[in-house]
Amino acid sequence: MTTTTPLRFVIAPSGFKESLAAEDVAAAMAAGVRRVVPGAIVDTVPLVDGGEGSARTLAEATGGRLVPVVVTGPVGERVPSHFAVLGGDGPRTAVVEMAAAAGLRLVPRDRRDPGLTTTYGVGELIRAALDAGCERVLVGCGDSGTCDGGAGALRALGARILDEAGNELGHDGYDLVRAKELDVSGVDPRLAGTEVLVACNPHNVLTGESGVAEVFGPQKGADAEQVAALSTAMLRWAEVLSAHAGTDLTLAPGSGASGGLGGGLAGVLGARLLPRFDVLLDHVDLDARLAAADLVLTAEGAIDYQTPRGKVPAEVARRAKRHGKPVIALAGTIGRGARRTHDTGIDAFAGILAAPIELAEAMERAAELVTDATERALRLVLVGAALAVS
Repeated sequence: MTTTTPLRFVIAPSGFKESLAAEDVAAAMAAGVRRVVPGAIVDTVPLVDGGEGSARTLAEATGGRLVPVVVTGPVGERVPSHFAVLGGDGPRTAVVEMAAAAGLRLVPRDRRDPGLTTTYGVGELIRAALDAGCERVLVGCGDSGTCDGGAGALRALGARILDEAGNELGHDGYDLVRAKELDVSGVDPRLAGTEVLVACNPHNVLTGESGVAEVFGPQKGADAEQVAALSTAMLRWAEVLSAHAGTDLTLAPGSGASGGLGGGLAGVLGARLLPRFDVLLDHVDLDARLAAADLVLTAEGAIDYQTPRGKVPAEVARRAKRHGKPVIALAGTIGRGARRTHDTGIDAFAGILAAPIELAEAMERAAELVTDATERALRLVLVGAALAVS
């Protein structure tokens, strides 16, 4: 009697921003797989990039817990937030998801000016993690609605930013153009014995043509004049941070993460700016799970020219290719430059929409659409496999 080894699928998607969390995307894709291959072994690995959902996902993956906190939101109003305390061995580690305190979704659409929003709540989350006895703080950067260079977070932790006359500056990113020096005498002393790691996209830098204001300012609501003002402010702020830290942070990899939060934490707290996937994916043992797969499925809200620059599908594909595994990526939209993703190891990509649909309806029906798209993709794979055998 012959036996057939069941096919093994690894489903490793990102979330769809403002629509589905990574866990929901993974579940929807798994449902599509089982429609086509009912006996398949399906290993779901919801992935995070430091943005929305990162704390929750990592808490679940490690047997940790979420700690609710009320903090100052990006427009100055108090908002419910949280951080995670990870399970497992080693130092007691907190995951501070900056988007939970200063994310773009917390900024009303009629108030989206990244020069006026603040990361103050991120500093409050770090302080709450210290209160919880955490010895290591992992700050996840992504989905921010700010461009204050991390100044707000630093103020919440006790730092003062002074102008030439020694007066303390205001609380927005534009005001950093007048920054002259830092007073860190009031910074929470517990931070001296705390390891602070920033999980960030190393492509994001603080200044220059590829600086955080120029690249991400428009996405957060800034017009051309505001982008120019923020660019000048970030350059001045980078000079102050660099002088204080004794190292050049103007173009340091990751210094522009989350509106410059990475640079601010590195310059004042000595935080280490690390490639986000090197930090985050170790908690889910992704490489070993990819090695066991017959086919890898990943997904994100959009696949385009930015995907190879530190997005989840590209990272999954790169790692899968180390083990010679085929990769299919699904996306809400397929944009300009999507073909470049083939160079990262994505063998095929497809949009989840089978017909034109209004955005609001697509977001409401996202899980259903993802399941249907997964089914369509797998049926094509099986046709190809049958042709190869015949």
